[in-house]
Order: sequence, then structure tokens, then C-alpha cells
Amino acid sequence: MIDQNSEFGARAARRLRDEVVIWMTTVNPDGSPLPRPVWFIWDGDESAVMYSRPSPRVRNIESNPRVTLHFDGDGDGGDIIVFSGTAAVEPQHPPAHETPDYFEKYRKHIGRLGMTPEEFSEAYNVPVRIRFSRLDGY
Repeated sequence: MIDQNSEFGARAARRLRDEVVIWMTTVNPDGSPLPRPVWFIWDGDESAVMYSRPSPRVRNIESNPRVTLHFDGDGDGGDIIVFSGTAAVEPQHPPAHETPDYFEKYRKHIGRLGMTPEEFSEAYNVPVRIRFSRLDGY
């Protein structure tokens, strides 16, 4: 889905690898959107994993798995990247501190929260996989 040989696809892949925060929008039961910033890791292909506290976001995913993910733009209306897809809780996925790529990416951020890796994994104990189905932007 992400053509890394194109300029746009290469930019999307770079941001998936390097960005710390992506915005995830779920749908509330009343149909209203619920955008929230999340930490994530990209699998290098067509999905990403994030960890959540038990929250309205998780309840939304369980009742309506359709989500979007997007990065902040460049401040001038450019560098827009939006992924559409479906999300699902993956209880069999290892906790955050036992997921090497995730832990390496967010080690210092977890420390700034004043949490140990194990405390973070206990609080953010709901692993969610987002499978991309569409990529838009410019």
C-alpha cells in the first residue's frame, strides 16, 4: 500500500518510522469523532501498533473498528499524510516494555512520565493494531 519508491510514499514511510506522535481518530457511539494523539510503532508494512489505557478510545474501537491516523502538517497546509484503516485490540500482543522497537522508541518519553517501563505497560495495557487500508495526502 505504501509505495516507498514514490516521493509521497517515501515521505509517509519516513514519518511512520521517525515521528513520535500520530493522531488517531475513532468514532464515538453518537457518531462524533474522537481524535487523540498516540504513540505507535510501524511494522514496516501495512499496520501499526499502539498501546492504550482502558478508555473511550478502546470502547469505540470495539464497537466500530474504523479509524484514521494522521500526522501534524508542516504549519503551511502541506506534508499532509492520512491513513484510514481498521483497529482491533490484540490481547496476545506482548506488553509495551517487552516489545523492543516500541520500548526503544519511547524509553526516554516513558521516563519523562516518571514511570518505569513495567509501570507504563501496566497502565497502557491494551495493545491495538491498526491495519491500513488507504493512504491519502499531499
